[in-house]
Amino acid sequence: MIGCACAVCQSDDPRDKRWRPSIFIEFSDGVSVLVDTTPDLRAQALRFNVTRVDAIVFTHSHADHIMGLDEVRRFNILQKATLPCYADARTVRDIRRTFAYVFGPRGQGGGGIPQLELFTIAGTFCLGRHEVVPVPIFHGTRPIFGFRIGSFAYLTDTNHIPESSWPLLQDVKVLVLDALRDRPHSTHFTVAEALNVVRRLTPERTYLTHICHDLPHAATCARLPAGVELAYDGLTLELPKS
Repeated sequence: MIGCACAVCQSDDPRDKRWRPSIFIEFSDGVSVLVDTTPDLRAQALRFNVTRVDAIVFTHSHADHIMGLDEVRRFNILQKATLPCYADARTVRDIRRTFAYVFGPRGQGGGGIPQLELFTIAGTFCLGRHEVVPVPIFHGTRPIFGFRIGSFAYLTDTNHIPESSWPLLQDVKVLVLDALRDRPHSTHFTVAEALNVVRRLTPERTYLTHICHDLPHAATCARLPAGVELAYDGLTLELPKS
């Protein structure tokens, strides 16, 4: 947090230094997918050597999940290709409005404009040979998407999973799940609420994400049950084949 002198913000543990949440998926056939374009995207891509993005998938359109979108123009240049972007209808509208210079008359951007093609998610879709299952969840009162790919599920920015979505998460083995802090919040799971989800789904491994500075990495992990830990910037997971 800007201007904060708490123990986590001043920590020497690199796992307590947190950029905004996003994930990068590399499939065995080389297809690379970015989930969300955070305001930290440039720094994240440089730090973790992200040099190719074949598609972008958005969970929702809040600023901490879309405001790095202009940075993807570099991938246009490297790949000499337009980037397909997938999102729900509201997020597509918000991106068009927020980045009007990208989708309006050409020549308004100055210094280069991202080349993007927006697709509205209407159900399960494919990226190359890989099936992506949108999982409807709630971020406060706003419906957004989590995503499932094979036995992996990514559910950030949520405080409620509707009953109709639980079957979409059956037999998930690796789960990344929102857990902002211990204190209640109107749009995010607490740690205790996230653990209730874990008990219902029984994944083999769970990584808690979208963590605020209330949760020191080492101390929080020490009190979590077996198979559950806090995610951290740079965490790399080898996922089981579907």
